[in-house]
Amino acid sequence: MALQYLGQALMIVLTPLNMLVLVLSVGSGLVMGMLPGLSATMAIALLTGLTYNFPTQSALIALIGVYVGSISGGCQSAILLNIPGTPASAATALDGFPMAKRGEGGLAIFLATSASCLGTLISVVFVLTLTPLLTSLALKFASWEFFLLSIFGILICGAITAQGNALKGWISGVLGLLVAMVGLDTVDTFARFSYGNVNLMSGIQLIPVMIGLFGFPEIVKGFKNQEGEEVLQLSKFHVREGLKRIVKNFGAIFRSSVIGVCVGIIPGVGEDVGGWLSYWASKTKSKDPESFGKGNDQGIISAEAGNNACVGGAIIPILSLAVPGSAPAAVLLAAFLMHGYRPGPLLMTESPSFVYNISIYLIAASLFMWIIAMGLSKVTVKVLGVNKKILMPIIFTLCVIGSYLINYTMFDIKVMFMFGLVGLALSSFDFPVAPFLLGVILGPMADSNLRRALRLSDGSFAPMFGRPICVFFLVIIVFMVLGQTGLLKKFKKAKV
Repeated sequence: MALQYLGQALMIVLTPLNMLVLVLSVGSGLVMGMLPGLSATMAIALLTGLTYNFPTQSALIALIGVYVGSISGGCQSAILLNIPGTPASAATALDGFPMAKRGEGGLAIFLATSASCLGTLISVVFVLTLTPLLTSLALKFASWEFFLLSIFGILICGAITAQGNALKGWISGVLGLLVAMVGLDTVDTFARFSYGNVNLMSGIQLIPVMIGLFGFPEIVKGFKNQEGEEVLQLSKFHVREGLKRIVKNFGAIFRSSVIGVCVGIIPGVGEDVGGWLSYWASKTKSKDPESFGKGNDQGIISAEAGNNACVGGAIIPILSLAVPGSAPAAVLLAAFLMHGYRPGPLLMTESPSFVYNISIYLIAASLFMWIIAMGLSKVTVKVLGVNKKILMPIIFTLCVIGSYLINYTMFDIKVMFMFGLVGLALSSFDFPVAPFLLGVILGPMADSNLRRALRLSDGSFAPMFGRPICVFFLVIIVFMVLGQTGLLKKFKKAKV
């Protein structure tokens, strides 16, 4: 049956329309990824709105294509500018830019792109094997478990993305939860926080919120820094030499891919952490660690394999638990929901072919990414020098169009602007945006499951403490809160 689903997915990809969609989405993802400041999250958020009226499978192919392309594209600006196009490629710049400075920029891009492709391909194996396992575990979840899972996802995302101040991340997540409460509740269909506004009765649409949160702040930053960057000259790829180095470092690629998948599965961590951990692991195991940071090809390969393997890793908890592994994956989850799929424990029952479709789309996107990146790199790198005065108005227009296409109402554009200001405010005060978005996404799940569980238990929380999975989540949550707030250290010192 699995082979049948994989074959069907392959036939879907090979249709002329979807091949064109794949080329355009991967290409646009590469361009968006290589432009400093235009993140993978923003790229997916923009495309989600634009693909609203696409055929479902074409939309999914486009979203996967832009995800893979944008994560991979960041390496080109990291190598040629020493400015990562996305945070995921930050580790790549350490060795990529020194290689480019000594005239090996083409070889560095070949190594980075090839490692990106292989990292994604290896992660697909884990998508196919781990997703059913996690799904079978998730089938044991009831309302209490889903409530705690959603809270756990928001807390861990807030703790990791808040850069040392977990409280800010948690506040951001709680604000997102409050936004999710707007509209008719899912249990009693009672209007909440709508204040008589008909548009708010159905809740706040997720896509305008996403575009506003992630797009608006980047546009403002782009207008502040309007000049194009000076780009190093792109040298020859040296394909034969590059292939030799890829084969020589395949062990590092596999290790980095496994690290990337593991990191991607953890909610809220993200591709940048996968890249850094993979880079660190290779440097630690290297016989010549001093060469890292001076143009070591293994550093480039490890960082890119690790951050791209996170793509597959971040999709695994989406498919099995409906909890995204990274900020771009959170937007992807919203896109899946928008196109009629319900990721989670029942996905394999309701849409058994979906996991296999996504796996084939990941494979196709990674292969097309390699071909396009290699074939058009001399053209695409010229985009790095584009003046922001030209680029940012185009991005702004896409934000407006993407918001409008959801319901064809001006209200959604207003929502986009409003949450754009919210995103600016959060960024200005160093509050992470990702937990806010995750709160908006997971809010309905937390709300409906908590209320359903309390209704079944006559308002008592006692049944929650009698369920092993709930106890597991509670212990992790308590230790995480104590650890992040410093109370755990104080307790240990007091005990000593």
